[in-house]
Amino acid sequence: MSNKNPISSTDLLMIANQIIQDQESYIDGMRATSVEERDGVLIFKGEYFLDDEGLPTANTTAVFNMFKLLAHKLSPEFTLAD
Repeated sequence: MSNKNPISSTDLLMIANQIIQDQESYIDGMRATSVEERDGVLIFKGEYFLDDEGLPTANTTAVFNMFKLLAHKLSPEFTLAD
């Protein structure tokens, strides 16, 4: 049996977005807009700050790293209830 706390995606996104805003590497407009769970790992998604041609920008790596941080920090603690 899992030791993880069940949580709704809405509540988890609220926690995740607070963590994002509290980080030194926060970029204005950076936020997680959805989350899913695969094999016990929470996967966060949102705007990746791509350019007009859909190519990565300097901010794209920062967003990717932020979502990776959320996965590492929150996956051991939570599981999606919905």
